[in-house]
Amino acid sequence: MNNIYSKNAKNIFPWLLIMPTLVFLGMFCFFPMIRGFGYAVTNYDRGNPKATEFVGMANFVKIFTDDKVFVKTLITSIKWVFSQVTLQLFFGMIFALILNQKFRGRGLVRTFCFAPWAVSGVLTTMLWVLIFNEHIGLLNNVLKAIGMGSMTKAWVQNVQTAFPSVVIAELWRGIPFFTITLLGGLQTVPLELYESAKVDGGNAWKNFWLITIPYMKESIVFATLMRTIWEFRSVDLIITMTDGGPVRRTLTLPIYMYKTSIENGQYGYGAALTVILFLILSVYVVIYLKANNFGKGVNE
Repeated sequence: MNNIYSKNAKNIFPWLLIMPTLVFLGMFCFFPMIRGFGYAVTNYDRGNPKATEFVGMANFVKIFTDDKVFVKTLITSIKWVFSQVTLQLFFGMIFALILNQKFRGRGLVRTFCFAPWAVSGVLTTMLWVLIFNEHIGLLNNVLKAIGMGSMTKAWVQNVQTAFPSVVIAELWRGIPFFTITLLGGLQTVPLELYESAKVDGGNAWKNFWLITIPYMKESIVFATLMRTIWEFRSVDLIITMTDGGPVRRTLTLPIYMYKTSIENGQYGYGAALTVILFLILSVYVVIYLKANNFGKGVNE
């Protein structure tokens, strides 16, 4: 009998340990998610909550048939995510390869490279707003100092430069994440492989593609996946620097969702946009992980 009680206690004890986490997730994650799905099939409006009615798929039909802003924001979101993830991966790999080498002052250089990741989004935004400022900005002052004053402009208010400006600002903040993640992956590559390749006459370029990249596959897939999700739902930097303007040039889907639901009070329609955003990310994650065989080793 004692053995039965002891066995039951061992089975229950792990559940007791994770119970607070499950309760927390249920209250602050799953319940709001289910409630959001419920709002998506209603016409709930903050201005007239008593008139809320079940409308079924009407919100989704309107999004895909009548809402031209949705298509534009989705295209902008795809451009934003593609440019950010591609550039952050490229520069993050370069910095990771540099910081993986032994040289004097490497610790100090690592500190400076990782510093942007520790800066909050608000401080990052204020820094770049000052840099791009039309009148007192560092960028325009540098252009004037080198005799290129004709190129000065209001960078985040100009329809042609607003999107590249916010891309550069987010790029500065996002590169350290890739650098840290890829540097960790680099340090797991066995040095014996490089020594063997050197004996066989392999050069640095071949070693990079045939040894480094295969062993860093898990790190690259993980970093790009996480950064894609974060960038797709990113709002803080864009909404602070441009508020989606000018002329909706930087208006992404999450910001459009925020403006529709929080600012305009159309919670039902905003919830429908949220559901679409959730489904897009879910499908992307499944396809991306399946295509890259995530979780399998180098030789599998």
